[in-house]
Amino acid sequence: MNDFHVTLGHAHLKVRDLERAISFYTQFLGLRLTERVGSQFAFLSGGTLHHDLALQALGSAAPGTPRHAVGLFHLAFEVPDRQTFAAAYHALDAGGIPVAAVDHGISWAMYFADPDGNGLEIYWDTRHEPHGAQTWNGRSDLLNAQRIDGVAAPSGPNLVVNPSLTRDAGETAPGWRETRA
Repeated sequence: MNDFHVTLGHAHLKVRDLERAISFYTQFLGLRLTERVGSQFAFLSGGTLHHDLALQALGSAAPGTPRHAVGLFHLAFEVPDRQTFAAAYHALDAGGIPVAAVDHGISWAMYFADPDGNGLEIYWDTRHEPHGAQTWNGRSDLLNAQRIDGVAAPSGPNLVVNPSLTRDAGETAPGWRETRA
């Protein structure tokens, strides 16, 4: 057993175009630019830390990660409530970003990709909500905009709202890692 404890401090993503990445993460995730090192690095934060996300520009010719390679699948950002989840969903939708939204029981999650194909998730922890579950158990029921907005009740497990937005828990969602080799 270790005599120390760690917490996740930040994620470091490699991108092709730094300006495009900064714009995406500030516009769609509400992160703010805290520091920039020339045209190579940018640091963004969503809270009190200097940065939650480091971006490193590799240039437009940089290859993508092979789709089925070992490595990071997605980076997840938590929102505090249903209203914030819905606002994020609608912002991504209005921005033309393909999103696969699912109810995992323990959370509502939306999966999408940044302009470089890096997998991202925005989630709302629902374990303490009346409809929430304490364990995941593999559940991935699709969510539609009406349910996200709170104007429709659940229609049953594994309802297929739009087959192109499945993410078995969604890798086939339009835009989900399509830029990856």
